[in-house]
Amino acid sequence: MPGPTRWRGAALTHAVSSNKVKISELDARVREVLKLIKTAAKSGVPENAPEKELNRPEDRKLLREVAANAAVLLRNDDGVLPFKKDKKVAVIGPNSKITTYCGGGSAALNAYRAVTPFDGISAQAEGRVEFAQGAYGHKMLPQLGQNLVTAEGKKGFTVRTFNDPPSVSDRKPLEERHLADANIFFVDYVHENLNTIWYAEADGIFTPTESGVYDFGLAVTGTAQLFLDAELLIDNAKNQRPGSSFLGTGTVEEKGHKELKAGRSYHVNVQWGCAKTSTLHKAGTVDFGHGGLRFSGCKRIETKASIKEAAELASKVDQVVIFAGLSGEWESEGEDRINMDLPPNTDDLISHVLDANPNTVVVIQSGTPVAMPWLHKAKVVIQAWYGGDETGHGIADVIYGKVNPSAKLPLTFPKRVKDNPTYLNYRSEGGRVLYGEDVYVGYRYYEQLEIEPSFAFGHGLSYTTFELSNLKLQQKKGNDLSVHCKLENTGDRDGAEVVQVYIVPVSPPIKRPVKELKGFTKKLLKHGESADITIDMDIVRATSFWDEKESRWCSAAGEYKILVGTSSAGDFLETSIRIQKTAYWNGL
Repeated sequence: MPGPTRWRGAALTHAVSSNKVKISELDARVREVLKLIKTAAKSGVPENAPEKELNRPEDRKLLREVAANAAVLLRNDDGVLPFKKDKKVAVIGPNSKITTYCGGGSAALNAYRAVTPFDGISAQAEGRVEFAQGAYGHKMLPQLGQNLVTAEGKKGFTVRTFNDPPSVSDRKPLEERHLADANIFFVDYVHENLNTIWYAEADGIFTPTESGVYDFGLAVTGTAQLFLDAELLIDNAKNQRPGSSFLGTGTVEEKGHKELKAGRSYHVNVQWGCAKTSTLHKAGTVDFGHGGLRFSGCKRIETKASIKEAAELASKVDQVVIFAGLSGEWESEGEDRINMDLPPNTDDLISHVLDANPNTVVVIQSGTPVAMPWLHKAKVVIQAWYGGDETGHGIADVIYGKVNPSAKLPLTFPKRVKDNPTYLNYRSEGGRVLYGEDVYVGYRYYEQLEIEPSFAFGHGLSYTTFELSNLKLQQKKGNDLSVHCKLENTGDRDGAEVVQVYIVPVSPPIKRPVKELKGFTKKLLKHGESADITIDMDIVRATSFWDEKESRWCSAAGEYKILVGTSSAGDFLETSIRIQKTAYWNGL
């Protein structure tokens, strides 16, 4: 996947006949497929049934809660957050007016309606909201589809498919569709009259809201040309150059530009030929079938002047928030990031705005850690991830205090990429990868080498404060152990805290991590309220390691510290337990 099968059919028949695959193995796989079909059939949904639209008010409410409760408050010095709704706010940055709600590749989905951070802030602000772009954060130019309308006035554009090339003046379309996503995969496109070599066109109307020079882009697997008011602006059919588009099977993004006037309508037309018309010869393990096209565009900005404008705006208001980070085109399957950097010019923008207003809130949207060379200046940092359809509303709920943040980092944020546990082993040599980090991944590595990260695993702040006390252990029947403590909300807001239990082997028979997370639970408390927390575990499994000589799990006799805290780094309640007898076991 994706594309036509290569390892089933004739290839599998040959593998079976040459005894490379056993009939019993084939039967086992077939049974699993049939089990899946039987399970799916129990749903009662008929084959080829229309998709059920889950865009009801209750769906959006749930998505909004998920987005807000996933945001991690990394820093909030001087109580800058939450914002006051009646004060003017400046919204700045490349992620402000776009919706970075999912990753790229197979993680990409079309939202019913995705809310931008700017729209989320504007919906709750009672004072004036001002905006400055500052810098762009895109890798390729932004897709143009959402900014087009059809001849009938619908948002998006029209796609028609043909068997004949554009040179045939009276060619008849096989079919016509309305789309809004300008990154089009024709991987499994099917039409009963489709020829082996076929063509398509995308047609829409673009009306800029600002005058200026606009850049347009075109990347394809296949061949294509982009016309603006019948003028050829980009030719990606001749002299094609291989690039990273379409998971490395397509071309570079070829570009063209044109000065446009605000309010005037321009006709955008893209003529595309399927993958078999391509002049590139690229070999790979992924076959995208018919190919695809991506067309894009945006107004050109002068970055230095735009950053200066953003800093000037920040200096004039009390409440400033920068939305920056990555997106699905920076974080996608089929391509690894070579560094932790934010997109070009983003760090300069953040640094200049922080200089202009130290109380600026920095919101990062990404699926992985990013370098933060400006962190020493920042009083407030939020890691917002990719929040789905309601990402803008979810982030705004946290910024304005409608939701008290309670999420924790599920990974360590290193200061630099060289601090990463896989840094020396990250690559394939001779078709092989060495997993040299052993069990020292994540916080285990940073603690073992005493490398201070930017933010530790399990870290996450709240608008209220919590206190842990009264740690006790209760040994139950067999291997069952209960860890008890008291959690108190000592602040002036209702909030939730995540209590985490780590185990430390005091004198292990082999080299082991400093400590290992073995349990956690989340508890919501009203301000001034306290509660007894219980985390249950199997002490044999919680203390075990994989004994390679025995090829079994081993819980070694000895003393183990039990640490209870709210992060992998910080203050802990501590007690200990002794395992009297070494035990071996198999399975999970």
